[in-house]
Amino acid sequence: MKQIILGALIIMSTNLLNAQINAVTSTGDEVFLYQDGTWKYADKEVEEEKEIKFNEKKFIKDEKSTFLVKSKKANVGIWINPKIWSFTRDNAGFDNATEYMFQLKEGDLYGMLISEKIEIPIETLKGIALENARMAAPDIEVVEEEYRMVNGVKVLMMQMTGTLQGMKISYYGYYFSNESGTIQFLTYTSQALIDSYKDDIDKILNGFVEIKE
Repeated sequence: MKQIILGALIIMSTNLLNAQINAVTSTGDEVFLYQDGTWKYADKEVEEEKEIKFNEKKFIKDEKSTFLVKSKKANVGIWINPKIWSFTRDNAGFDNATEYMFQLKEGDLYGMLISEKIEIPIETLKGIALENARMAAPDIEVVEEEYRMVNGVKVLMMQMTGTLQGMKISYYGYYFSNESGTIQFLTYTSQALIDSYKDDIDKILNGFVEIKE
């Protein structure tokens, strides 16, 4: 499963600011053109946007997450439980944005830490992440979203579902940006398995920390 969907996730991580093309029709309407050949009116997209709620709960790292995986590009890290998670540097050569790949040692749950050296306001990350995801899965949709405070850091949480090569896939991740760069920390598995892995997902995602220099 990992190798099948890895390429699609790489597409989601690259060209962060080029997910869509803005154009104007002959009647003067502004539209968004997507790389899958679809389009929509710009004003319709604005109307569909909803205010993202803020979860008042405080999210903190699990006490068994004792190993810190540090980003080399941004001032962030991921605390993991090394007994149940393995990780590797991304040596696949698909792009320069993916730093680490994670895998649950016993199961079909995977993760990626994607970083780019450009700061993007967290309020705009949702649209960019969604349009990038559509490049891999045109039917992608957001099923849950909220802002969270994770170890004292504000992040955007999004869960998305879509179809990749006939497979129903769920992405569940955190999005963050500061002066050192923009981070996508994603977990992914099949839609049929996402609920059974919810506890494992929460524990690794809540290991996300900002490293103060």
